[in-house]
Amino acid sequence: MKTPLITTAFILGAGLGTRLRPLTESLPKPLLPVGGRPLITYAMDHLRQAGARRFIVNTHHLAHCYAEAFPEKTWKGIPITFRHEPVLLDTAGGLKNIEDLLEDEERIWIYNGDILTNLPLAPLLERHIEKRPLATLALRSTGPLVNVDIDSDGFICDMRGALGAPGVRRCLFAGIGIVEKSFWQRLSPGRIESVVLPLIESIRRDPRAVAGLVLDDGFWHDLGTREAYDEIQTFFPGS
Repeated sequence: MKTPLITTAFILGAGLGTRLRPLTESLPKPLLPVGGRPLITYAMDHLRQAGARRFIVNTHHLAHCYAEAFPEKTWKGIPITFRHEPVLLDTAGGLKNIEDLLEDEERIWIYNGDILTNLPLAPLLERHIEKRPLATLALRSTGPLVNVDIDSDGFICDMRGALGAPGVRRCLFAGIGIVEKSFWQRLSPGRIESVVLPLIESIRRDPRAVAGLVLDDGFWHDLGTREAYDEIQTFFPGS
């Protein structure tokens, strides 16, 4: 049976980008140029290749810049819906804030707007459909913050050491995942909260609630710091 596609992707674009100042004093972090175009467009291309046919982007800091970067509210023919957050809601709060846009969705992609990667997404979708958890997260073996534990069956058993449940392997969360409707439905509206916290609570209730898949193929860069941003210019000249 062919794996069903996920057609909606939520790209997190509302962060303040404090570690990238002064660059982010005039542009939101996901709009910083890489290779002559906004960083977020690489995420859009990646998701488009994986089957996404609608993008939702949350905004807060310098929100008007998104309208200037995407005046037609499309990228390569795919519509973009911008959802402004007057108060920054963090990742879980931002997800709950778009719930009304997801009435026809059973599951969506969620993708950090400050990463640059071409890791394979098809295996992540296949794992999610196979295991049927609340969420499935893309993981890497190495990186700047290795704090996600997985067990021998590929389920995440701890994050940030919050549950005291070390697994067989510790990994980096790559900032890409798939979440089910039943996950975002249980989030609290208006709460300012990282998505990691409800994920941890889901694992606490059910050890098989959150799956993970280590995807070390391809490149992966977190452009959250000025050093990382400057370094990437050697790979993507013309910025």
